Amino acid sequence: MPVPVVKPATGRYHVLEQQATAEGRTVAYCRISSADQKADLERQAGRVVTAATGMGLAVADVVSEVGSGLNGRRPKPARLLRGPSVTTIVVEHRDRLARSGVEHLTAALDATGRRIVVIDDTEVDDDLVRDMTEILTSFCARLYGRHSASRRAKAALRAAGETA
Repeated sequence: MPVPVVKPATGRYHVLEQQATAEGRTVAYCRISSADQKADLERQAGRVVTAATGMGLAVADVVSEVGSGLNGRRPKPARLLRGPSVTTIVVEHRDRLARSGVEHLTAALDATGRRIVVIDDTEVDDDLVRDMTEILTSFCARLYGRHSASRRAKAALRAAGETA
């Protein structure tokens, strides 16, 4: 287990309370959704490091990647969340770490004396539209097959825009 636990005679594991260590590392995590936004990745990293330094956090490392926020199998954030030496993860927007479930990640990290720091807690509309398209494409692919899923997802978005 990555945290201290005790297994009494009842057979259930009890997680012992753990305090954040002073030698823990602060890591800036930056993500973009597609390769055509590569220039934005460097600017995002600069903004995150500048803001973290302004908050009095010494950033030890910057982890950056290109990938969808909906993909739950990204190895870089998994490594950050799994590694007990990282006590603070700094992100520009909440959705940069994960599109959904950040509240659960925050609660889980708080239980081990770690935290997620969000610099700007507003949502980015462009990425929301892109992620909605990815969700619709995924659902259409399951229903109709991969061949025409993208076309059907875009048609569904157009139809939704016309009715709204």
